[in-house]
Amino acid sequence: MLSDRGRVRRGNEDACAASPESGVYVVCDGMGGAAAGEIASHLAAETLLEHLAPVTPNGKPPLKPEARLSAAIGAANHAVYRESRQSARLAGMGTTLVALLHAPLSNGSKSGTRRHANSRATDPATLWLAHVGDSRCYRWRRNRLERLTEDHSLVEEQMRAGQITAAEAARSPMRNLITRAIGSQPTVQPEIQSHRPHPNDLYLLASDGLMHELDDEEIAGVLAALPTPYTKTTLKRGCDALVAAANANGGHDNITVVLVAVVL
Repeated sequence: MLSDRGRVRRGNEDACAASPESGVYVVCDGMGGAAAGEIASHLAAETLLEHLAPVTPNGKPPLKPEARLSAAIGAANHAVYRESRQSARLAGMGTTLVALLHAPLSNGSKSGTRRHANSRATDPATLWLAHVGDSRCYRWRRNRLERLTEDHSLVEEQMRAGQITAAEAARSPMRNLITRAIGSQPTVQPEIQSHRPHPNDLYLLASDGLMHELDDEEIAGVLAALPTPYTKTTLKRGCDALVAAANANGGHDNITVVLVAVVL
């Protein structure tokens, strides 16, 4: 993962975090005056990881992954909203959030996890994706890039309603207006999906600073250049390349990327 302030902004209001042992990966893009956006994004990411950390069994049946993820996002929303209400300097702050939770199935082995060697359509989901706002998740599978999230933004809603085209949305002065955020209201409704990972899948979490500078074809070009099987070294190279390409195209906003690979 990599977060960069870009070539124009003086600070970085993005945050990224990961806990591989918990199977959690997250990107947040904060908003608010002064340093409020930076506080919101880091607080949301840290709270999410804290609430998704492995817990010692207490005799109660474990929550399902979707419920765990929803509760963790609710906790992040509460933390940011509460902080914003306690200081006039932080009033109105908020953040986007996009997160992956890998919850592998037990197979009775010592490792307690099941591989994704077959990944049949009938297999239960083991990967959960949640987002609020316009930070995105893409999946690179078999040389094809697929966007898995729909932005909670004004221009995206206008596009879905057929009011503007994708080209008009890209040029719109309102493209940064989001319709849903962590911490802007007492409660928030995340959008949560389930997926069945395949071997050699590559998932990209990113703040909008990447998508404002690179189109899908350019993102796909960077990911296609990464050799498989994926390693930490090649994933780091991919993050470096994505950020460098966004900065080369202008770097008008903070740029944050997380690459998560499914390995055999």
